[in-house]
Amino acid sequence: MAESMKGLKRTHRCAEVTKAEIGSTVTLMGWVQKSRNKGGIVFVDLRDRSGIMQIIFENGDIDAEGFEKAGRLRSEFVIAVTGRVEARSGAVNENLATGEIEVRANSLRVLSEADTPPFPIEENSKTREEVRLKYRYLDLRRPDLQRNIMLRSKVAVLVRQFLANEGFLEIETPILNKSTPEGARDYLVPSRVHPGSFYALPQSPQIFKQLLMCSGYDRYFQIAKCFRDEDLRADRQPEFTQIDMELSFVDVDDVIDVNERMLAFLFKEVLDVEVQLPIQRMTWKEAMNRFGSDKPDLRFGMELTDVSEIVKGCEFAVFKNALEAGGSVRGINAKGQGAMPRKKIDKLVEFAKGYGAKGLAYIAMQEDGTYKSSFAKFMTEEEMKALIDAMQGEPGDLLLFAADKTKLVWDVLGALRLELARQMDLLDKNEYRFVWITEFPLLEWSEEENRFTAMHHPFTMPMEEDLHLIDTDPGAVRAKAYDIVLNGNEIGGGSVRIHQDDIQEKMFETLGFTKEQAYNQFGFLLNAFKYGVPPHAGLAYGLDRMVMLMAKEDSIREVIAFPKVKDASCLMSEAPNVVDKKQLEDLCIEVCLPKEE
Repeated sequence: MAESMKGLKRTHRCAEVTKAEIGSTVTLMGWVQKSRNKGGIVFVDLRDRSGIMQIIFENGDIDAEGFEKAGRLRSEFVIAVTGRVEARSGAVNENLATGEIEVRANSLRVLSEADTPPFPIEENSKTREEVRLKYRYLDLRRPDLQRNIMLRSKVAVLVRQFLANEGFLEIETPILNKSTPEGARDYLVPSRVHPGSFYALPQSPQIFKQLLMCSGYDRYFQIAKCFRDEDLRADRQPEFTQIDMELSFVDVDDVIDVNERMLAFLFKEVLDVEVQLPIQRMTWKEAMNRFGSDKPDLRFGMELTDVSEIVKGCEFAVFKNALEAGGSVRGINAKGQGAMPRKKIDKLVEFAKGYGAKGLAYIAMQEDGTYKSSFAKFMTEEEMKALIDAMQGEPGDLLLFAADKTKLVWDVLGALRLELARQMDLLDKNEYRFVWITEFPLLEWSEEENRFTAMHHPFTMPMEEDLHLIDTDPGAVRAKAYDIVLNGNEIGGGSVRIHQDDIQEKMFETLGFTKEQAYNQFGFLLNAFKYGVPPHAGLAYGLDRMVMLMAKEDSIREVIAFPKVKDASCLMSEAPNVVDKKQLEDLCIEVCLPKEE
């Protein structure tokens, strides 16, 4: 039977008790991690969010009823214990913060009994993720997950502290908005009061934060919930959290400066990691050419080499055709992988095909100076030597080449570079390599829509020196946009915004919007711009992703208290779900399910 807490007050969390308390009386409350009944003595490991304390129940120290209760304790019972802190009578436990002490109990209350949990509550659980997520309230008791959630809380508190000290105001923006079709799919919320009309949940607070700049608030931030109805991956969720900010009367360097200092502050306070300032900057073009990615992982080398010039006269059809079609030939050198078995190379070829490649060409350099190659018979000896030299190939290296449209070659080799780094164990989670990527293209061509679309969003300012190209060569216009990348993950991105009417109108025109369409979608922002708008810029971080990297996890689900799975459902609460017919009638909604094939 569960007992009440009446008259009891917890004095410490388990791991807050130290050697300094030896001899004093404490009251601890928590969950039974495990219990060992040795006849005349019962050992219990008591767990709360701070850690574990060993409790000793011995006949004579505690009354007979209390001792009998102690003997019946099972894992996950919730108990309150009062007792005296002592130095450990047995061996010191080096693995516990409280390993040198124990509490000798003189009273016990069982606050709640527990069924046997469906999996053990322990660190580094081997339980299938589906089971853990179904019983997330139990999963969240595991010490490693509790550390992640506490780390996330600490990051949020420190962000607020830092930005408040820098003169930022925390201002909330609405969750129920108007739908704007540009970008990912919106989550829609039907309105009961306006039958047939819908709100949209915000994909980001973008328009509202720009309006706050128009309203003179000058420095805004928010830890904001955002929603996107898009296909999920391991590091994506339908709802996620942004550290969102916007600043007035600033340019690129001002935004980068305050954010570098914030990152240095966070990593020092949370992980005791020194971030060297200023953080390296790299243009989008340089990142793509060197790493095949606009979020390059700088913890290892293996950079791309453009060998188009070297092979342009050769007879190898794959290289020849790619160059004639205006593409390029590029390669990477996997140092020391020349002895890779053919089977493993074939797997890399399949991997590359998953990113759109038709195949991969390779040269496996042998230790004796000879080589095996998939295409040597189409090349002269001189051409092969020139190619190996260009790739700085040495005995024992594996040279891999992709040939196609340049964007595809970047994608394939960028992904292949990371896959090889994983296989070669080059990714050290204790190393944090930041880089700013700048000067993104303002626009990218969409084959589907047969028009240019905004690479970031339609309010991003072009670089002043490229403005003259917007009519003649829109694809060459660079944006005043910047991403902050950590270990190959984009953790934040932003831009200087357009604040001049004529440039904004030109941007909409280039994106194929008529003036009427632009006003239909963004009218209230464009109207606000008529009444005096300051130059402004901003940035938003994915809080989940940043905390994931700080916690050295591979999935953001490990740092979100109640995450969704790949199909955007919650295994624990069973959301989304059908609703009552009456609710649908109130909203004037009829459900029309797709017919089964």
